[in-house]
Amino acid sequence: MPEAARRTSEILSVGERMDALDWKTAEESLSNRGYAVVDPILSPAECASLTALYKDESRFRSQIIMERYRFGIGDYKYFGHPLPELVSNLRTNAYPHLAGIANRWAEALGMTGLRYPEDHAAFLRVCRKAGQTKPTPLLLHYEAGGYNCLHQDIYGEVSFPLQMVFMLGQYGRDWEGGEFILVEQQPRAQSKAEVVHADQGQAIVFTTRYRPVKGARGYYRVNLRHGVSRVHRGTRYTLGIIFHDAK
Repeated sequence: MPEAARRTSEILSVGERMDALDWKTAEESLSNRGYAVVDPILSPAECASLTALYKDESRFRSQIIMERYRFGIGDYKYFGHPLPELVSNLRTNAYPHLAGIANRWAEALGMTGLRYPEDHAAFLRVCRKAGQTKPTPLLLHYEAGGYNCLHQDIYGEVSFPLQMVFMLGQYGRDWEGGEFILVEQQPRAQSKAEVVHADQGQAIVFTTRYRPVKGARGYYRVNLRHGVSRVHRGTRYTLGIIFHDAK
């Protein structure tokens, strides 16, 4: 992370950092590619503090060992209530910027009855009405040889079309391999894969399930799954921010 960006991330609140991001460019990238990499949000110290939480079992509601379910090799832990303040602030302050994009996507796809609330607390009330009350932000951990199979993070009938993953370490320094992978499937076409890189403190914003793509007869849905390639060396930690809760 550049020194100026590091100093800025330590001075500004999470809300101010989110407001300062170039959301217009991010939306263009999301619409064109299904993902966007934003400027650094977390400082190295904040990344280290989040990584350190992985050993504190009291902060989590469950742990998933990927091998047991043939999800890959590695493990991840879902935070319990109350969420760590930093995690809660990231989720709460990113949501309003993404809700506008989500509503424009819903409109493009003709989903006239769907409208995402402007603030995250209101959206969580929608989740609760559907029986989705378990928090979904999580820390993911991989050692050498670890990977994550392609998947989508859907935890009930209510879902949000965008999510984020924060890099808590530095590629090349803390690990090699372990690239973030997106695979897009357009109707009647071969799947298209893309490797997405981000530095420590940056977030990758990406499509949870599908995004609208404009065709000759209007917009259609393009399905997207994500995963992590095999880690060749080191230890990889990331923070996942999913905006809908789980049953």
